[in-house]
Amino acid sequence: MIAAVLVLLNTYPLLQSQTMVFQSKETSMKSTVKLIEASLSGLKQLDEENVSRALSSMQETGVSRVLVTDTAGRILYDTREENGAVGLYALYTEIVQALEGNDAFYCYYDSTAFLSRMASPVVYHNQIVGAVYTYEYDTKQADILKSFQSNLMRISFLVALAVIGLSVLLSRMLTAQITDLLSAIRKVREGAYSHRAAVKGNDEIGQIAAEFNSLTDRLQTTEDARRRFVSDASHELKTPLAGIRLLTDSILQTGDMDADTTREFVGDIGREAERLTRITENLLRLTRLDSGAVQPVQPVAVQPVLERVARMLTILAREKGVTLTWEADPAAVALATEDDVHQILYNLMDNGIKYSGAVGFVHTAASVDGDWVVLTVEDNGIGIPADDLPHIFERFYRVDKMRSRAIGGTGLGLSIVKDTVESRGGQITAAARQGASGTMFTVRLPRAKESPEEGGEPT
Repeated sequence: MIAAVLVLLNTYPLLQSQTMVFQSKETSMKSTVKLIEASLSGLKQLDEENVSRALSSMQETGVSRVLVTDTAGRILYDTREENGAVGLYALYTEIVQALEGNDAFYCYYDSTAFLSRMASPVVYHNQIVGAVYTYEYDTKQADILKSFQSNLMRISFLVALAVIGLSVLLSRMLTAQITDLLSAIRKVREGAYSHRAAVKGNDEIGQIAAEFNSLTDRLQTTEDARRRFVSDASHELKTPLAGIRLLTDSILQTGDMDADTTREFVGDIGREAERLTRITENLLRLTRLDSGAVQPVQPVAVQPVLERVARMLTILAREKGVTLTWEADPAAVALATEDDVHQILYNLMDNGIKYSGAVGFVHTAASVDGDWVVLTVEDNGIGIPADDLPHIFERFYRVDKMRSRAIGGTGLGLSIVKDTVESRGGQITAAARQGASGTMFTVRLPRAKESPEEGGEPT
């Protein structure tokens, strides 16, 4: 494109300048020819004597040569001092056209001079009695045009150098940025998720680099979480497996173990197996939530689900000495699945029972707040330190690891609740109870609207 612009710069102005010179030559030579023609217009017949006499008083014409011919094309007058052509016949195209009654003009530029020719008929009483022919060989205008052309070439050369230099500079800057970005991409592809692209600036490459760094930040976070998850999952699975192995080894290596001890050891093995089952089920549920494999939502009345969960946990609460209470607004109809609501309530209420001491309580409520169904589960247990609150929904995170394992916790229940709630477009928060010990969990799920077209049934 730049080359095309430079070619245009070196051709169009020159062509326009030539055209302007041609027009100027035609105008000036036409005035000269008409002046000579006017001097001869009073002659009835042209001959060498009367033409010379008529033109003897003419001043400088501004052209290189003037010829006057009769109707046969014989030269009667010639301004060239040496080798004059008087008496010869001039059969130039322009003279032939002039003798036919037409004005004729021709101009040519040969890169060294402008060659211009013009002829016009001499008329006496509407009769052509001869022709006037002028010729000009102009090197001055050609020199001006050549100087103009040289200046254009110099300007084009300087412009080309500047453009080439700027193009090289910009291309190197651009390719350097792209090279750095590609290098960063290759390193991240090889697993160096902590590597960042060092490209700066606000241009498109800089914006791509910023987006790439943001992506690698997320990859790094995801990779750290994955490694931590695998490590924690391995540790959680290893603990009950180690217990099972220890118990089975004890049974196998003790030849005279009595039946009661054996039954106790087998019971312990069963409890460890149940723990393994719970961990595996929770991991599978988290995997399904991560993959987005969730059932479509439907209107779910919270009250029946809450009653069923409360009945299931009543025996556990009684064994722990915990008072279990609940209340539910019949209008609390959530957009989720029954299994989702059951899982949320069961995990939160079970968690409250486990971490409430003797003479404790767990209170669950379901209410409506605009477009939301609000579930609150509060207890007066040991509570959660403020530093741990931001992390309690992380997988395998425990505030008190020893206590959690002692009561059978896996560190996955709250993670499952959070992922389930968020998969349905809801929110969950945890906070210390106002002015008392214990914790309050608040879950907000989208509320199903009532549809008048379906008789007020929730949709």
